[in-house]
Amino acid sequence: MAEVSTINRRPVGHPPGAARRWHSSLRADRFVTPYLLLLPAAAMFAVFIVYPIYRQFQISFYDWHIFPGAQNPGVGFSNFSAIFHDPAIKTAAINTLLFTVITVPIQMALGLGAAALLTDRLPGRGLLRGLIFIPVVTSWVVVAYIFAYIFSPQGGLANTVIGFFAGHTVRTDWLAGKWTGDAVIWIVSIWKGVGWSFIMYLAALDGVPRTLLEASRVDGARERSVWRFVVLPAIRPTTAFVTVLLLIGASQVWIQVFLLTQGGPYGSTQVLLGVAYTQAFTNFQFSYAAAIASVMAVVVLAFSIVNLRLMRRGAVR
Repeated sequence: MAEVSTINRRPVGHPPGAARRWHSSLRADRFVTPYLLLLPAAAMFAVFIVYPIYRQFQISFYDWHIFPGAQNPGVGFSNFSAIFHDPAIKTAAINTLLFTVITVPIQMALGLGAAALLTDRLPGRGLLRGLIFIPVVTSWVVVAYIFAYIFSPQGGLANTVIGFFAGHTVRTDWLAGKWTGDAVIWIVSIWKGVGWSFIMYLAALDGVPRTLLEASRVDGARERSVWRFVVLPAIRPTTAFVTVLLLIGASQVWIQVFLLTQGGPYGSTQVLLGVAYTQAFTNFQFSYAAAIASVMAVVVLAFSIVNLRLMRRGAVR
C-alpha cells in the first residue's frame, strides 16, 4: 500500500528516484517556508528590540558620552550603586510603586465588571463598548489637556462641582500639590487604560462555554459561586496576561506625569522613567539613565515571572 501511495503521488512520467527527490524537496520547502516568512519580523525584532536592550545594558557599565570621539571608560557597577544612594530615585520609585498598586487592580476590576455587564444582549451594547474603548486610542496629549482643564484651579469642572455641593467657591490647585497631583495622574491613567483590560476580558468571557454556565446554574449554584468556581478559573490565563502587561505599562508611566505635573512640585510626583529621561536628555548622563532602565527591566521581569508562576500554580490546583 505504501508503494502504491508513493507511485500515485510522484510526478507523472518520472522514475521512482525522481519521485523521492520531489518528496524530499517538498518536505524541505514545508520546513523552510515558515521560517522564511518569519524572517522579516524576526530581523525587525532583533534590530529594534534586542539590540537596543543589549546596548542599554552595555552602556550601563561605562561612563558613556554621545559626542563623537569622546572617551567612554568602563566604570563597572558604579552607575548601579549610585541608584541606591539617589534620593530622587527613592521618591520616584515610591511614586511608581504607588501608581502600579493603585491603577493596575482598579483597571482590571473595572474592565472585568464592564465586560461582565456588556457580555449579555443589552440594548446599545455596541455603542457602550465603543465608548469604553475610545480613551485607549485617544492621544495622551489630548487627554492630558482635557483633564488639565477639568482640574484647573480657575473655573475647572472639578472645583465647580465640589463648590456646588460645598456651598462655596473652591479654588484647589490640583496639579500643584503632591497628593492631589498624584490623584489626578491615577484617575487619568485608569480612565484611559480601563478600555484595554475591558476588551481582553470581553474576549475571555465570550470564550467561556455557555453549556458549562447553564449546567452550574441548573445544579443550583448561586451567581457568585458560578463566578468563583467556573468563570474566574476559566479566564485565569487572560488574567495573568492582562496583569503582566499592565505591570509593564505601569512601570513605564511617564508621559501623563510629564504633561500634567512635569514631576512637580519639586519632583514629588516624579516617576522612575521621568528620572531616567531627565538624566539622559537634560543632564546627558546616558550611562546612569541606562542603569536606571536596566534595573527597572530586571524588576519588572522578576515580577512578571512570579505572577505567571503563581497563576500557573493556581490553575494546576
